[in-house]
Amino acid sequence: MRDLDTLPKTELHLHIEGTLEPELAFALAERNGIALPFASVDQLRAAYDFDDLQSFLDLYYATMAVLRTERDFTELTLAYLERASAQGLAHVEVFFDPQAHTSRGVPFEQVVDGIVAGLAIGQERFNVTSALILCFLRDQPIASALETLELAASTRLASIDGIGLDSAEVGYPPSLFAEVYEQAAELGLRLVAHAGEEAPPAYIVEALDVLGVERVDHGVQAAQDPALLTRLAAERIPLTVCPISNLRLRVVDDLAAHPLPRLIEAGVLVTINSDDPAYFGGYVGDNYAAIREALSLTDAQLAQLARNGVEASWASEPRKRELLEAIDLWESA
Repeated sequence: MRDLDTLPKTELHLHIEGTLEPELAFALAERNGIALPFASVDQLRAAYDFDDLQSFLDLYYATMAVLRTERDFTELTLAYLERASAQGLAHVEVFFDPQAHTSRGVPFEQVVDGIVAGLAIGQERFNVTSALILCFLRDQPIASALETLELAASTRLASIDGIGLDSAEVGYPPSLFAEVYEQAAELGLRLVAHAGEEAPPAYIVEALDVLGVERVDHGVQAAQDPALLTRLAAERIPLTVCPISNLRLRVVDDLAAHPLPRLIEAGVLVTINSDDPAYFGGYVGDNYAAIREALSLTDAQLAQLARNGVEASWASEPRKRELLEAIDLWESA
């Protein structure tokens, strides 16, 4: 078997706040004078054991209180890029949750500028190209999303490539955000959304038909709907699947039972990603290794998943060609 860490990979489903390792969380808490409700790094890491999406989100939002300054976001981004590039990351499209920060009094501009600075340093240091996706919290008022979009448009539009929709899914269908997505499209932003992680396939259909997304984040519940699988395959709509996340949040009880093989067999453009790797115990390379073992995937199948990520990405055409050539070399070695 070939070394998976040398397989060039994209990551299209990555929440930068979800890369906050316990060690960095304690370091930032000390620097910013914030008391975490945990006695040690080990105690915090032990809390990274979740029953479902909501139990994860509760800890996720509590821990990000340590992120206060532009420097914090730069260091967070660089720490992620260093870890992920060691596992073969070559291109990343980063989600961030501005409402979770502005609601704590952290200026929007500092969040964006900090992440962008980290991505720029990361490209120079690790040769990882990137894009930035502003996500709206679907369990917050629509008015808050519209205000956040207006703030982005008036201050940092040039730094943002697209918008997404995340946080608690069940009970918050994509159609609630139709106006937000319409305005974002008018601004020239690209459109993605979380759908079909815990909620039914109908949420995926809404994301496509009401919001007009070009890519669906998670989307694993599509495996329940043969007609939807046929549509996704025919229209080459990418799914940004996060296997270890699905296991840790109890979307599946066992990786061996993951719907990934059904999605692949249906011809869906599936990509492999880490979601919130610090909390779920696996960066992008770890996800490739986990599915190789649990699903007995061949190197050829893993290489194809990597190619899918390149095709689904927003990387420039020259960068895509470069990465596809590198994947071919990996497979033929």
